[in-house]
Amino acid sequence: MRGITAKGGCRACLLAALLWLNILPQHAQTTEPASTTSAINTTTTQTTSTTPSLSEICGRTNFQGKIFGGQMAKPERWPWQASLLLYGSHICGAVLIDKNWVVGAAHCFQRSLNPRDYRVRLGYTKMSSPTKYSREMSVYKIIIHKDYNKFHRQGSDIAMMQLRSPVEYSSHILPACVPDENTKFAPNKACWASGWGHLREDVRLPLPDNLYEAELILMDNEICKDFFPKPSPGDTNSYYIYDDMVCAADYKMTKSICAGDSGGPFVCLRDGSWYVVGLTSWSLPCETPISSPSVFARVSYFDKWIKEHKKASPDPKPQEPDRPPHRPRPPYIPFPPSWNSDKDQGTFIKPVPCMALLSSRVLLLQLILFQDL
Repeated sequence: MRGITAKGGCRACLLAALLWLNILPQHAQTTEPASTTSAINTTTTQTTSTTPSLSEICGRTNFQGKIFGGQMAKPERWPWQASLLLYGSHICGAVLIDKNWVVGAAHCFQRSLNPRDYRVRLGYTKMSSPTKYSREMSVYKIIIHKDYNKFHRQGSDIAMMQLRSPVEYSSHILPACVPDENTKFAPNKACWASGWGHLREDVRLPLPDNLYEAELILMDNEICKDFFPKPSPGDTNSYYIYDDMVCAADYKMTKSICAGDSGGPFVCLRDGSWYVVGLTSWSLPCETPISSPSVFARVSYFDKWIKEHKKASPDPKPQEPDRPPHRPRPPYIPFPPSWNSDKDQGTFIKPVPCMALLSSRVLLLQLILFQDL
């Protein structure tokens, strides 16, 4: 989820300066006040009331965003958090959005498009210690966005997974709300990313057993573009910021998304409900001090696409087997090779870090920094 030890540079100073200038004055006001709405009671009772709609259930937890800093997440805090398993091993995060639908990152499916090779875990906080609320679900269908990587690097980095059977909601398993295309979240808002990804970039250790969370600040896309070189016309292979992406950063330069977090949720609180604003997509190396923003697929951009595929997909056939066939675990790839390899564990895409000085604001900040040296 975040970098721990590594050497920094003036990119980190640049990030800090930009974030302090643009974000810090509003930071004390970004976390929404605690709502009087409590987490929904999912216990089945004999009553004449109708079943609550998805909009009444989604995004409701007792956590109202009043904790600061990156740390291990507590149970029930992120009940939509899912783990995507390939051949029984965690490779990516994912997000529950309905009883039998999960969304994730398209680049997580580079090694297989066979639904039987995957499983989805829900209701987990500590991977090695499932509880009575934990579930492991089979995947019935995988839908990769048809424009993934088509028009620009990591563009349309979103996928949908239909579960073979619907999951039962509980305090540990609830869907996140999906924002529609008209739902806007202002820059400088404090939001949260979570996942079981690597804690450091420079050493390939086993993925953490515990779910980690980190508070990140929403960043305006125009500011985010200053950290990446603008591609030349016709260049579809360079990393850059587009409308289907959303950026966030930590002004303390200690937290970032990392390998293994891909496809996981980036959520923001609004009117007492948590909305999945982004799906973890890519970043520069997650070394501290963090020198650039984290980049997510903007979920509201794909709202119509999500609704269309949910409506067009029939329910799975119950007579089909639930368990996927046994497959050997993928071979372990030691560190290095570089994170830049698209085939490197298939979980996270890393661009080559480089300094982008594309605006007068960034140039002025760099001149100030060099003048002080």
